[in-house]
Amino acid sequence: MLEHKKIRSLDDYFVDLDSRQSREVYFYRINGYTEKIGDFIKKYYDTARRAGVVIEGKIPNPDEKNLAYYSEIMGMDFQMNPSFISNGLKKWLPRMNDLQRQNVADSIYDSLDTMRQNGKTENMLKNAYIKFMCWLYYKFERIVNQLGENELPKILYEGDISNYELMLISILSNAGSDVVLLQYHGDAGYLKSDPASVLSDDLQMEGMTAFPEGYCLKKVREAIQNDFEKERLYGSLPSVNNCTNAWIDGKGFEDIKKSVLTRGTDPRFFYNCFYRINGAEDKLTYANELFQLQLELKNAGRKTVIVNGEIERPTPDEIAEIRRGNYAKTDQLIMDLSTNIKYPANLELQKIMHKTFVDILLAESGKEGDNLNRLTSKAVYLLCWLKRYLPFLFSNWKMPEIGCFIHMGGCQNENEALFLRFLARLPVDVVILCPNRNVPCQLTDPLLYELNYEESLTMDRYPEESSQVKMGTVAYHAERELDALMYQDTGMYRNMQYGKANIISLQTMYEEIKILWDQELKYRPDFSVVDGVVNIPVIFAKVSGVKDGHTAGYWTSVKELVTEDTVVIKRAPYIEPMAPNPMKMYAAEFFKNGKLQRNKIKAHPKYPYGILREDIQEMILDKMQLLIDQKRIKGIGENGMEYTVIAQVLNLPKDIVRLIQKFDLTWKNPKLIYINTSETVISLEDSILTVFLHLMGFDIVFFVPTGYQSIEKYFNGQLMEEHQIGEYKYDLQVPDLNSISFNNTRHTWRDKFFKRGN
Repeated sequence: MLEHKKIRSLDDYFVDLDSRQSREVYFYRINGYTEKIGDFIKKYYDTARRAGVVIEGKIPNPDEKNLAYYSEIMGMDFQMNPSFISNGLKKWLPRMNDLQRQNVADSIYDSLDTMRQNGKTENMLKNAYIKFMCWLYYKFERIVNQLGENELPKILYEGDISNYELMLISILSNAGSDVVLLQYHGDAGYLKSDPASVLSDDLQMEGMTAFPEGYCLKKVREAIQNDFEKERLYGSLPSVNNCTNAWIDGKGFEDIKKSVLTRGTDPRFFYNCFYRINGAEDKLTYANELFQLQLELKNAGRKTVIVNGEIERPTPDEIAEIRRGNYAKTDQLIMDLSTNIKYPANLELQKIMHKTFVDILLAESGKEGDNLNRLTSKAVYLLCWLKRYLPFLFSNWKMPEIGCFIHMGGCQNENEALFLRFLARLPVDVVILCPNRNVPCQLTDPLLYELNYEESLTMDRYPEESSQVKMGTVAYHAERELDALMYQDTGMYRNMQYGKANIISLQTMYEEIKILWDQELKYRPDFSVVDGVVNIPVIFAKVSGVKDGHTAGYWTSVKELVTEDTVVIKRAPYIEPMAPNPMKMYAAEFFKNGKLQRNKIKAHPKYPYGILREDIQEMILDKMQLLIDQKRIKGIGENGMEYTVIAQVLNLPKDIVRLIQKFDLTWKNPKLIYINTSETVISLEDSILTVFLHLMGFDIVFFVPTGYQSIEKYFNGQLMEEHQIGEYKYDLQVPDLNSISFNNTRHTWRDKFFKRGN
């Protein structure tokens, strides 16, 4: 029999018998957990599964069939002596050699003899003997001929072990098997059978805690399977890995310009950086610094890509080039899509890209869970962009070359952020420049190094040509700083200071419309500016009936609302349903997957708003997208109504476009008065126009003396408030409003409030 010895480390379990200090075996019970123990259990389980026995739960007692077969082969005789036991083993387990059989027989005899000394009867000894024999045959037959061999068999037992189970496993241990008992609930149950810990040792390691909740061999199997799947996913690993940012000094542009040969010399690594630089160290010299940076990178022969603003989305042609299928599991998705990464010119670079792709998608799959469609979409974006920029960053690549990818402006969506995280693990410097500190970047990554400067400036494009480098004078920047002091959080606003707005629909009394109508927006209730976005309180109302039935006073009240920036519509419909619209045939091209194709719209030769300020163009597209997203017009998302919306918004009347162009978001807003005195139905196109102008910040009032339903027919929900001011009048003729004179001079609300007596 072999001796029980104590281990010096968990690795001793995996040493062959000939290499151990003596002919020794190990029998330990594990009552606590560390990460190291977790790794050991995975390895030990895998070894026992291949060359041993794994017991999950109790060893089942022999059933009637087991006992009948034993009786048929062996009979039911029993003698309490080693020779009888040895002869029985020879007949029952013929694959055992003489030494193995003798060791097992002696060990069984010793166990039975201990039982006899403890007062067990002959019949109880016989029952124990038969139970041991049946267990050896039905549970341990695969290892009995390996006992005491150089590669010792392994037994792994999970759970609370019984007295008889412990006796048999101890027998096998003595005969030449390593044993591990996993006891998730501690040692109390075991010590009832072996109070002095004679048969096994209790593992003691620094930092041991209770087993994690739900820990079991089933979870271990799953972890092993996951590890195996990962090996399949990764395939042949690259011989070099990224050393990102460990070498930098935190000096921004100077780090980026540093020669790759001076960054590090270990051949196992390529030395790249992953930088985000927020703000500017010096606004006066920032543009020139950027120009000099790309000039020095070019002179050093470093491959450089510069992207301004949003990374252009993959085109349909780029997407079509990505081979993909339908996937049921994450590993299937990753394995199949990774085959799109091919770079035969340098197989080492191909391995780096492949490993990084797998790393990134495995991490991302944890966020997406079972949403394989979203994960597929993200992966396709990665592959499209990789193929797009691969020739510019890695053509003829060899160690230790490092390219440079510069992104001007922060990441505004998760796909961009994911791509930059991917690139940052390849042999390329990834630099995100965010000179405007008011524009947040969506990217987060533990590898990312962030450098922050106090100065902030607006710069949309990287100055790649000397003609683009504009150096502001000291006086110019002083003026900009004074500008900031005067117009930030002071309630004072310079002309056209802001280009983005949200609308707030005011709920008013009818009498308040006249008071608020010609008022500057900044004096209206709930006006505010938050993070560069103006919250505009606007009027959107329908006035039904005629007050006191007096038509003359009615038309005077309408006339009082007409300002120089007011569009007055006197007849319905304003836009005829069959009116020509040159944008209608292109609308389907401009909308895909719920989003406006902004670049395609702006690049289209028929695009009518290219002459407007850029911020106005963006606001028009923003509000068009919002109108569609909120489904404010019936039929959007159901019957293709969104295409009608797009066509109409891209074909606004010229006088309305001019009002939008001159609209200062902190001053007075443009107006629309729509008078409908007849029974003519207002057109769908009028409804779309009205809702869009409402979202743009127009004050809008419908005067409907008939009280009939008009524009609301096409609305989803109640978008405007209605004021019932008097009796309904029919067949009224709209007079020439210019001919209506006022009895007294119209005063502003401030004049009325602060006026003095005559």
